[in-house]
Amino acid sequence: MKIGIVGLPNAGKTTLFNALTRAGAETAAYPFTTVDPNVAIVEVPDERLQRVAEAAGASPALPETIEFHDIAGLVRGASTGEGLGNRFLAAIRETEAICHVIRAHGDERVPHPGGRSDPAADLEAVEAELLFADLEQAERRTDRVRKQTASGGKGDAAELEWLERVNEALAKGRPVRDVPPPALAPDAPARLQALSSKPVLYVANVDEGIDRAPPELVEHAGGGASCIAISARIEAELAELPDDEATQMRAELGLAESGLERLIRAAYELLDLVTFFTAHRGSEARARALRRGSTAWDAAGKVHTDIQAGFVRAEVIDWRQLVDAGSYPEARERGLIRTEGRDYVVGDGDVITIRH
Repeated sequence: MKIGIVGLPNAGKTTLFNALTRAGAETAAYPFTTVDPNVAIVEVPDERLQRVAEAAGASPALPETIEFHDIAGLVRGASTGEGLGNRFLAAIRETEAICHVIRAHGDERVPHPGGRSDPAADLEAVEAELLFADLEQAERRTDRVRKQTASGGKGDAAELEWLERVNEALAKGRPVRDVPPPALAPDAPARLQALSSKPVLYVANVDEGIDRAPPELVEHAGGGASCIAISARIEAELAELPDDEATQMRAELGLAESGLERLIRAAYELLDLVTFFTAHRGSEARARALRRGSTAWDAAGKVHTDIQAGFVRAEVIDWRQLVDAGSYPEARERGLIRTEGRDYVVGDGDVITIRH
């Protein structure tokens, strides 16, 4: 998974990036410290994985990972190339979801590009640039598809009708994700590559002791996005401590989990992901993310495309049952391992062996 961290200059993007990933990217209290995207791969914590590995006799235990991209700060006019707009927008297109960091703290030592902190206005400034960029791209795509439609292609006509609705939505300030894709041209969104079609996780960069995002940000997120509060400064300070000291300080601050854990959990909920495991004696155990509602055939593709192509059946057991049994042979003896076809809907915590 690739998640792009975006926001206005000095919103705290790189501070948060460093705190979560310990990547050591440069930070400073002036705009455009980040020019090219900083990239870090972090492991997704899952206490179930090691227990599954031990029961299956598998080693090593390899967690799922998320690739975070710390993208250059955006300024007004980015959609027309202002600041580092072109680089910013191109970098976002390479990600699967957006983590939008919004300044919601009162530290006056960090200058604000607009002169004063206003979380709602900052959010709207970034999203307006995404919408402007999408509108320009959608208009170009509409012109191209309109010419193609003259040849009578059924798919082209469906895509054109969808694009016209997209243009209308964007002109009214609504994101592309609000316009359902056409049944006769389901690949139309992929061809458009709209920035505002990506799921968004809003992160309010708050002061120490604040555990909730400003109400206006929560309201803006509504039902189609997620919104959490993290103090990038506190997380940065905790990241510099040994793990045991950081855990103790989190307890003193009333933080039940790390910022990384909260961010990952929110990202999984936003993307509607579940985790399944593959584990075999003498080989690795691995946690793998999959969209909720996906099938055993989809899961096979996560393992390897050749395995998916030769799919025969899936052998499935819930991770708790495997751990309780202590081994695959004992689980088979108890009749706990089920045989499922390619249309089986994978559940969170399933341990799956694909026969191919």
